Amino acid sequence: MRWENVAKLVMSILLIALIAFLSYRPIKEGIKLGLDLQGGTHLVLNLVDTPEAKVDNQAVTGVINIINDRINQFGVSEPLILPEGNRRIIVELPGLEDSEEAVRVLSMTAYLEFVDEIGKVWVTGKDLKNAQFVYDHNNQPVVELEFRPEGAKKFAEATKANLGKPLGILLDQKLVTAPVVQDVITNGRAVINGIPSAEEAQRYAIALRSGALPVKVEIVENRTVGPTLGQDSIDKSVRAFALGVSAVVLFMLAYYRGFGLVANLALAVYVLLVLWALAGLGAVLTLPGIAGCILSIGMAVDANVIIFERIKEELRNGKTIRSALDAGFTRAMATVVDANLTTLIAAVALYYLGTGAIRGFAVTLGLGIIASMITAVALTKYMLRLFINSGLPIGIRVTGGER
Repeated sequence: MRWENVAKLVMSILLIALIAFLSYRPIKEGIKLGLDLQGGTHLVLNLVDTPEAKVDNQAVTGVINIINDRINQFGVSEPLILPEGNRRIIVELPGLEDSEEAVRVLSMTAYLEFVDEIGKVWVTGKDLKNAQFVYDHNNQPVVELEFRPEGAKKFAEATKANLGKPLGILLDQKLVTAPVVQDVITNGRAVINGIPSAEEAQRYAIALRSGALPVKVEIVENRTVGPTLGQDSIDKSVRAFALGVSAVVLFMLAYYRGFGLVANLALAVYVLLVLWALAGLGAVLTLPGIAGCILSIGMAVDANVIIFERIKEELRNGKTIRSALDAGFTRAMATVVDANLTTLIAAVALYYLGTGAIRGFAVTLGLGIIASMITAVALTKYMLRLFINSGLPIGIRVTGGER
């Protein structure tokens, strides 16, 4: 027995175990959970034609961009906003349980107008630069408005023309307040007061900052996924993952003995590589994504099985274990690359043609395929060499006994 190679093998195993231990927290913090695992809000929005604008591709894109800006105000991690057909948009907000507030903010057209007594519109939300919710000197919630330079000129003209008269502030054609103009305002700033609550003022500010929707939006589906249901999905996924991996590990050990042990070590590194890749990409993990990960584990082991069977063929032909190892990897390589490459092409097609959870499945499957090629080919071959050169019994079954 060559103790130098035994030491290298043991050190490799300990290094894998140490990396796995140190990886737990970064991976847990780096991978975000999707709506089906974390819980949250699922909305389906229907876009409606208005006299001013019709629903078209440009309108859909505009609504998606504005909704994304509004959602960012909630601090939601990794929201999903996808078009469905020509007039619908799916919005998923993981971790957000206050669906009613989301509905109120997302469905606001947020069309702002400053109108005088005879109905003349002086300034609109298109002239707006910023909107901020604050409390005034009476501790009442207000929304401070700041206009762009052109809008500031229009607002100065409006206050000059309506000095001593009320200037109505309308939001979505509803009168919010109509203060009497006391001075000509030239600094491009205004205040919306008379708002009954801080929540509503915040809602106005968010909607105005993100801009007015080009068309009207109706909420046709509002569904909340509770965290309890999400936790139940996580628990079931963890059990499925543990059972699947345990079955694979036991089979490889029972059927391939020493080779199986090496394959299981490579499998552990494979799982770490996939999880690190997902964490590094800031991926959102969903149930289909977990399914893709489990499926790719089977494919990673598949590559090892193909290679090991080739090695057994070489051993049956009378080659030494070292010669059989090199020849087995060489002969199996074309099959392994072909199988993984075709699946990788399918994963890429799913990612570009699919949406939502399908793309999550494609990402985990694709990452799994790449990681399996690294571990099943390079790492497995390196560790098998260490195993063989150490003089430890391989115990692989071939015709006429074991080696």
